[in-house]
Amino acid sequence: MSEAPYTAHVQPGVSGLSAREWDALTDGGNPFVSHAFLSALEDSQSVGEGTGWTPAPITIHDGAGHLAAALPAYVKTHSQGEYVFDHSWADAWERAGGDYYPKLQIAVPFTPATGPRLLTRHPELMPALIRTAEQMCRDAGLSSAHATFIEPDQVAAFEEAGWLIRHDIQFHWANAGYAGFDEFLGALSSDKRKNLRKERRAAQEGVTIRALTGDAIRPEHWDAFWRFYQDTGSRKWGRPYLTRAAFDLLGERMADKILLVMAFVEDHPVAGALNFIGRDCLYGRYWGAIVDKPFLHFELCYYQAIDAAIALGLARVEAGAQGGHKLARGYAPVRTTSAHFIAHAGFRRAVEDFLRREREGIAADQNFLEARTPFRRGG
Repeated sequence: MSEAPYTAHVQPGVSGLSAREWDALTDGGNPFVSHAFLSALEDSQSVGEGTGWTPAPITIHDGAGHLAAALPAYVKTHSQGEYVFDHSWADAWERAGGDYYPKLQIAVPFTPATGPRLLTRHPELMPALIRTAEQMCRDAGLSSAHATFIEPDQVAAFEEAGWLIRHDIQFHWANAGYAGFDEFLGALSSDKRKNLRKERRAAQEGVTIRALTGDAIRPEHWDAFWRFYQDTGSRKWGRPYLTRAAFDLLGERMADKILLVMAFVEDHPVAGALNFIGRDCLYGRYWGAIVDKPFLHFELCYYQAIDAAIALGLARVEAGAQGGHKLARGYAPVRTTSAHFIAHAGFRRAVEDFLRREREGIAADQNFLEARTPFRRGG
C-alpha cells in the first residue's frame, strides 16, 4: 500500500525500529505496546523462529521517512497464546478443505490485556493500517487477520472497515477512590467481607510478602520467579511461552513498569506474581508457586494487586483472562473486544453467523455475573 506522502511496509520485527519513534506513536499509558516490551519478546526468542509467532509489524512512514503509524502483528501457525479462541474456526475451515494457518494476529503475544492496536497520533492513518493488514493477507495467502483485546475507542475503526466484532468477558477491579483495602472491604456485603479477611489471614500466615519494583528486583528474584513460572506454564500450556532471557530483558528495559510480588518462608522465595504498571491500570500477568498454601494465589494475584493499585492511585486492576473465582473477590465482569477479517466470503458468512449467536450468550453471561458481584446492594 502506498499513499503519498505515506508508504506502508511489513517489517521483520520491532527491535530494528527506532524505540523513540515507536513509543511516540502512543501516549505511553500501556506498557505492552512499548518498544521495550515487544523488542524483549523478540530479542529473548520468546517469539520468532520455532515459536509459531513470526513478527511482522506493519508500519507507515511519512515522506521524510519518519514513523507515523504502526500495527503490532505476527504471522501465526497455531492459535496458542492468544486468549481469544478460534480453534473451532480452524477445524471447520480445514474440514472444508481450506488452510486456516498461517493467519495474521494483531496483538501483544501471550498478553490478554486491552490496549491500542492501531498505534498512531494521526487517526486518519488508522484505515490505512487496517487496509494494509487486509492486503497482506491477500498477498501472502493468509486466511484471516485477528485484532484482539482492542481498546474501546479503536473498535469503531475496525467496524467501519467491515471486520467482524467479537466479545468476551474478563474480570477487572475498579478503584472507587478507596483510601485503603479496608475501605474497599466496606463496600462489600458482610459475608463476602468476612470471607476476604479470612482468606488474607490464612494466606499471610507463616510467610513474608514483599512487593518489588525497579532496582529492588534482583537477578535472584528472577531466578526464583522463573521456577514458579515454569511450573505454572507446564501445567497450563504444556511449555512456558516466555524464555528465561525474557525476564532478564524485561527487568533491564522496563523495571520501573514492573511490580513483582513475592512470598518468602524464612527468606526462601516460595511464590510470586508478576504485574505491569500502566498509566491508570495495574496488569496482572503471571503467577507461580512451589508450595501448596491455601489462598496464597488469591493474596498475591488479587489482594496485593488491589493494595498496590490503591497505593499508586490507579483506576483499575486487570487480572488476566477467564477466572470466575475473581468475581467473589471484588473483580467485576467487563466486556473485551476483538475484530476479525476473513478473506474467504463463504467462510466469513459462517463465522459471522457463529458470532451473532455467541454475542447473545456473552451478553446473557455478563448480565448474570453483574447481578452476582459481592458489593452491597444500594450502597
